[in-house]
Amino acid sequence: MPYRRTENVVRRLAEREEAILTAATAIAAEDGMEAVQIAKVAARAGIAAGTVYRYFPTKTDLIAELVAAVAGNELTAIAAAADAAPGPLSALAAAIATFAARALNERRLAWAVIGEPVDAEVDAMRLDFRQSLAGELEKRIKAAIAGRHLPDQDARVAAPAIIGAVMEGLLGPLAPLPNDEAAAREAVQSATLFALRALGVVDARARGLVAQCALPISG
Repeated sequence: MPYRRTENVVRRLAEREEAILTAATAIAAEDGMEAVQIAKVAARAGIAAGTVYRYFPTKTDLIAELVAAVAGNELTAIAAAADAAPGPLSALAAAIATFAARALNERRLAWAVIGEPVDAEVDAMRLDFRQSLAGELEKRIKAAIAGRHLPDQDARVAAPAIIGAVMEGLLGPLAPLPNDEAAAREAVQSATLFALRALGVVDARARGLVAQCALPISG
């Protein structure tokens, strides 16, 4: 009779995998993707390196799962914020503001997952996240165009352009580092306002949309 794992065993295995991913994510958030090494992750999780290898045979496997987990959380949060908005233009503003605010809250991790210079293999893994993020914004832009809230434009070009602008303005090496919650909120609002203006929203309307956005900014 083949061995079948009990519910307790399955739960413990899942908890161990989650602990490994949590440790890897914390390291990436502190020191970037390059710092995510099996030995360091094992030490952070309080387990042997061999145990990490049982779940993730290579560092590449671990980083792939890390990126997938972070991407899933971010995309879920962005979609939820947009879906809760009262109309397509408000949904677009909410999506941009949520992306910007959450990225700034976890600035080092967001840069590691999206823009940090890394080797080609790791960068290929992150492409799916960037494509999914662009796809979410593209959908919101198209809905706003269909509702005549935005001028006609190529949403396939506009969406990644907005992502690039937010990344460089808030996360990139030239971006200013906010020194308190008020400065962080102002930075997110400025980035969102810039994006809405670039898409063709008139200034007064863009400012009103930004003011209505609930920004998930932690102190």
